[in-house]
Amino acid sequence: MSTATSSNPAQHHIMGVYNRAPLAFERGRGARLFSTTGEEYLDCVAGIATCGLGHAHPVLVDALKTQGEKLWHVSNIYTIPEQEVLADKLCAATFADVVFFTNSGTEAIECALKAARRYHVVNGQAERVNIIGFDGSFHGRSYAAVNASGNASYLDGFGPRLPGYIQLPFGDMDALKAAIDDKTAAVIIEPVQGEGGARALTEAQLIELRQITRDAGVLLIFDEVQSGMGRTGKLFAYEWAEGAEPDIMAVAKALGGGFPVGACLASTEAARGMTPGVHGSTYGGNPLAMAVGQAAFDAINSEELLDNVKTVAGYFTQQLNGLKDRFPDVIVDIRGKGMLIGIKVVPNNRDFMVMARDQKLLIAGGGDNCVRLLPPLNLTVEEASEAIAKLEKACETARAKASAA
Repeated sequence: MSTATSSNPAQHHIMGVYNRAPLAFERGRGARLFSTTGEEYLDCVAGIATCGLGHAHPVLVDALKTQGEKLWHVSNIYTIPEQEVLADKLCAATFADVVFFTNSGTEAIECALKAARRYHVVNGQAERVNIIGFDGSFHGRSYAAVNASGNASYLDGFGPRLPGYIQLPFGDMDALKAAIDDKTAAVIIEPVQGEGGARALTEAQLIELRQITRDAGVLLIFDEVQSGMGRTGKLFAYEWAEGAEPDIMAVAKALGGGFPVGACLASTEAARGMTPGVHGSTYGGNPLAMAVGQAAFDAINSEELLDNVKTVAGYFTQQLNGLKDRFPDVIVDIRGKGMLIGIKVVPNNRDFMVMARDQKLLIAGGGDNCVRLLPPLNLTVEEASEAIAKLEKACETARAKASAA
């Protein structure tokens, strides 16, 4: 007889690794989600920065339907022309020369870490294995990714930390210079942290980081799984700092618009150790994923959409700082970049998420007692205004509860 593992009795056959909200959705359209009980919510989570074009975008739906009637999956032992099309687009728009396609951001990170170590092996420096990361970082849930991440709680109960992974204070360039030695393979960092509380590196820090790693012969890996694909108003966040191009970059989330698509991008030099047999994927880059990825990329990599991100992000920043001024007992800080917005709050952030949800607004959690706004990139100013009004009501609720306590 099977044994229940979920804390939710309605999901007693689901492994209980999520602390789920008591809410389920049956359909979505744009920035709206509709629950199984018929309630409408404004979605500023977007699958955690994944549904970059909102829900059921017609361009993505059409791409999925068209490809679904032709060919879903073939093995990577064959040539997959659709991969080359999307790889060409990614390389033309970035620093990269080559791409490896995955199903998720975690897998893209795994490829990046392996590529970095292999690079030094083929260069005759096999001793260079250490990966330097930063506190508050989140790079995924696989074993190598949680070791590269700066959150020790993700390692609890899974045995000793893997050797070769070092964490430093986020943005501390002096600490980085001191930590790099002849065993360092790569530095991995999110230009804008997501789970870590929406902390963003400055343009000057991005440039300095690139210079430090280049001078030391160390590869620079950018994790742009959350900050990439238009989220900050540029196609990728590193583009805000001229000359800060990485050697390797992990991409996912909005690259598939909700369909599982990830990619590891690299320069030819950084990928020189990735030869036949050293890496692979069964599902990564299959025709169905590539068709949706191409459609999502084309829609996001447009002047109109990226300009919309800048406009709406500017509106959010102005209005949220206004809320901060009016509710200093609720909001401590506004941070992030573009439409990756962090709000550091006084009440427990999980409680504040519930207060927002009571106003039919969906927001995400984050580290450092932050909540995050990660809306679709095509959100309108009118919808942003609606989100602000709902957040204002949530702040009023938080104030009232604090006064009653």
